[in-house]
Amino acid sequence: MKTDEINIRDPFVLLHNGKYYMYGTRGKECWADQAYGLDVYVSEDLDEWSEPEEIFSRTADFPYTMNYWAPEVHEYRGKFYMFVSFKAQGVCQGTSILVSDRPDGRFVLHSDGNITPPDWECLDGTLYVSPDGTPYMVFCHEWKQTVNGEICALQLTDDLKAAVGEPALLFHATDAEWVARPAKGYVTDGPFIYHLSNGELMMIWSSFGSLGYAVGMAKARDGHIMEGWTQLKEPLFQEDGGHGMIFKTKEGRIMLALHTPNEKCKERPVFLELEERDARLWVRENMA
Repeated sequence: MKTDEINIRDPFVLLHNGKYYMYGTRGKECWADQAYGLDVYVSEDLDEWSEPEEIFSRTADFPYTMNYWAPEVHEYRGKFYMFVSFKAQGVCQGTSILVSDRPDGRFVLHSDGNITPPDWECLDGTLYVSPDGTPYMVFCHEWKQTVNGEICALQLTDDLKAAVGEPALLFHATDAEWVARPAKGYVTDGPFIYHLSNGELMMIWSSFGSLGYAVGMAKARDGHIMEGWTQLKEPLFQEDGGHGMIFKTKEGRIMLALHTPNEKCKERPVFLELEERDARLWVRENMA
């Protein structure tokens, strides 16, 4: 399959042993009343991909039946952990953690269900491991509950099975000047943590701006995930695409993966090369 033939939202790319593994929200199941599984696509060159291989399948006793959103796979202590959001009727959306021995293996539930607060509508959990080895999950507390969407962080146990303590608020959607209100609230989506070459801790995340779905940037003021964040005024991408993540190619190029357009069943993964300049990231084609 070519990249532009794949209908997924929230693309996430893992480079492992010379191959690219891409995960995402199934386009056709994203807004449906039922969801059934999650897939991986494998590539040597980010252009030609394998057919989707199902790596997680819903079983009769699985407690979540809809909104299988934003799977991310992170290698951690020799195994592969998938952070993915699940929901069921009458149950709040939240993020669970699955595990496999391989990036294209069968994933099984690792945490005791969703580990975000059970009475919070949450999504888009991502893994961040601090320099001292402490694992955290950064996630969104949805605008559907808060009106002004939130990005929060939650410390995890070393085995990634459970939360430690209570979530900490990192920032609100409206802390960024570029964020607009397209409906009943201010959206926060898709946080992803990245270290700049100068050591600064950066987060990309998505909301809606003047041109539609977009990817913004924030920096940790003191270099620690819990110590407060400053929003950059200019988004990284603002042309009807978002829920981004950053990865490096085999050649060491910095790439932004996102989906565009942000329209039901028309979403496609897109890869844009990034470059650092003035202690931030820029899409290369937009550089002066």
